[in-house]
Amino acid sequence: MSDIPNGWAEVAIVDVTKPFALTDPKGTPQKMYKYVDIGSIDNGSQSIANPKIIKGAEAPSRARRVIHTGDTLFSTVRTYLKNIAIVPAELDSQLTSTGIAVLRPNEAVDPRYLFMWTCSNKFVDEISLSQDGTMYPAVSDVDVTGALIRVPPLAEQRRIVAKIDSLSTKSRRARDQLDHIPRLVEKYKQAIVAAAFRGALTRQAGTHSDRAWDKISVDNLFEWSSGKNLPSKQQKVGNIPVIGGNGVSGYHNAALIDFPTLVIGRVGAQCGNVHRSDGPAWITDNAIYVKSISESIDLDFAALFFRASNLNSLAGGTGQPYVNQTTLNELMMPVPAVKEQREIVHRTNLAFAWIDRLASEASSARKLIDHLDQAVLAKAFRGELVPQDPNDEPASVLLERLRAERFDPGAMRRRGLGR
Repeated sequence: MSDIPNGWAEVAIVDVTKPFALTDPKGTPQKMYKYVDIGSIDNGSQSIANPKIIKGAEAPSRARRVIHTGDTLFSTVRTYLKNIAIVPAELDSQLTSTGIAVLRPNEAVDPRYLFMWTCSNKFVDEISLSQDGTMYPAVSDVDVTGALIRVPPLAEQRRIVAKIDSLSTKSRRARDQLDHIPRLVEKYKQAIVAAAFRGALTRQAGTHSDRAWDKISVDNLFEWSSGKNLPSKQQKVGNIPVIGGNGVSGYHNAALIDFPTLVIGRVGAQCGNVHRSDGPAWITDNAIYVKSISESIDLDFAALFFRASNLNSLAGGTGQPYVNQTTLNELMMPVPAVKEQREIVHRTNLAFAWIDRLASEASSARKLIDHLDQAVLAKAFRGELVPQDPNDEPASVLLERLRAERFDPGAMRRRGLGR
């Protein structure tokens, strides 16, 4: 315990928590309860996001534990998933599951300090070592309440909580902004493609032709064919890609076609997906492919055009959406010179690569924020986050007083702490 800061104590969680009550909601069959089970806890935000509304008569057998404002709820099942939350005021006197440990802080610990301690990776990792079972790994309440907690003086706990809350607000704001990046990426890509088909990309580069682009019906530029069914039982080991509506689904030892083509998903929720095949391939019957293409069209330019056309939004059918050859042939394709088409594809790919690089950096930053939050907790629990005050009452003194009061209930009443 030499590394514990002055004035701190290290005790079992049971020493800083109080008992909770059990109830049988079936005893009040018409009463409505809010019930917090494991599925009600959002382990991303560590909050109760979706409590269930149940009638006492219909309460599940596990709905037995009464919760109060400030309780920490710690799921004892698959603890590594970190289903942990603190009870808000609107859920006071409601219910939780017997699969959730209820940690009700006593006067030695600030409720949010206890909650933050249980959210730290160090605590969760140590608790997870106690899990029994493979299909349903879990720990017991005793494992949780017997685990150790470092307890600073109460005043210092509150300074720690205030500092962590302040830092968490900033990291949460950054996290929210970074979470918008994937949607922005798609919008930027759509904007780039729209600019490409207006000629803006090549105009900026000085490679845009002076003449207006012709718009020609797809029917006059492409010949389509449907793929052929290949049952999995007939599929043999080989290196020929088998391409369906959702891309490569496996490999075969024979090819249906031996030339580069575009493959477009024909049926299903993702119909209209566009895939590029560079050589021999087997196209399945849930896809359409380009059998022949006009010499005035570059294949990569065609792929860009069909992706930009959002074919899925043009799908017909209700129960089973579909895109067919008629859907494709009704489109009008802008047709610049082949040289300009290739320049458009090149510049679009460069812009996409730049955006994807930014998105990747944003994703890395998002992960770093999660690590930063945990680093803040680790620093806090080493006593390095806020300054200490030698005038604070040591945690050991407060804990000893509470232990004495446990055997002298009258002392608690005299201090006005009896419930």
